[in-house]
Amino acid sequence: MFSILKPYIFSLDPEDAHDLAINSLKFNVLPKSIFSVDNEEILETTLLNEKIPNPIGLAAGFDKSAEVYNSLFKLGYGFVEVGTVTPKRQLGNPKPRVFRLEKDQALINRLGFNNHGTEIVNKRISRNLPTGFLGINIGPNKDTKKKEEDYYFCLSKLSSHAGYITINISSPNTEGLRDFHDQNELEKLLSGITKIKKDKKIVKPTVIKLSPDINETRISYLVEIITKYKIDGIIISNTTDKNRERLSDVKKNEAGGLSGQPLKDLSTNLIKKFYKETRGKIEIIGVGGVDSGYTAFEKICAGANAVQLYTGMVYKGPGVVKDMKKELISILKKENLKNISEAVGINA
Repeated sequence: MFSILKPYIFSLDPEDAHDLAINSLKFNVLPKSIFSVDNEEILETTLLNEKIPNPIGLAAGFDKSAEVYNSLFKLGYGFVEVGTVTPKRQLGNPKPRVFRLEKDQALINRLGFNNHGTEIVNKRISRNLPTGFLGINIGPNKDTKKKEEDYYFCLSKLSSHAGYITINISSPNTEGLRDFHDQNELEKLLSGITKIKKDKKIVKPTVIKLSPDINETRISYLVEIITKYKIDGIIISNTTDKNRERLSDVKKNEAGGLSGQPLKDLSTNLIKKFYKETRGKIEIIGVGGVDSGYTAFEKICAGANAVQLYTGMVYKGPGVVKDMKKELISILKKENLKNISEAVGINA
């Protein structure tokens, strides 16, 4: 069905197409059984102490304001991450701000954390409890003076209905956000996160989402600080505002974060490096160029416990997870692996 509709969908502005997808998913009419596959049990795994049906997740950025997460679970995702959610409602950057690079199977966005805000999102989730493992991605408002205070506020307000909370310090579209990759700034932020969790008795896992554009010399101290403050997981990675040299699409020089196939090898190599540095003791979620069972397996073998996609669904449609599950099962049987967890880090 998607292959028939794709020319029409791609004739729309990318944001209009996204809004159409969100509104369609609100009907929540498709039965979960359509997206099930045989022998799916060998994909069951554990992520952040939660048993999930498969390691394929939907990245933050699609369901920004937590409107359709339960419909997304029915598409077959093992977990779903909503957001980025900020304390106050935010419109984001001026349009146009999303661009398809079809020749490169990529997207560039400079959305700027457009979302409905913490209060609305919190009410929405409390009225429609998640039927699967739900992550909530949080970040600061654009005009806030003390960004760390926005993280503390969101963590306090949103953790009760979250399976886990993602601390997003890596979007290239919020000025100064990536400053939190600095050693002193990260230490200050995570110290505050730890205090809030202790004071508010928040026991939900926290993960941190990193930039793919970090200097590799920073990996050691990033891991040291993340370990010190007992952060449960690392998402590798967000979009890149570099790496345009090999792109062929005419839109390649639009400002914003690049996602999709051009990010695949960059993020996979970073996963390997972080896996070696953490010695597998901190869970990793791999993101960037995931659009098939093969690309997912590559990241898992590099050290990812699970993967996420977004751009892959844009280009391949809502059936992409079912296809990925079939491919992963086929790969596991070929490799004589009894469960997907056995593949984690085998090529690192």
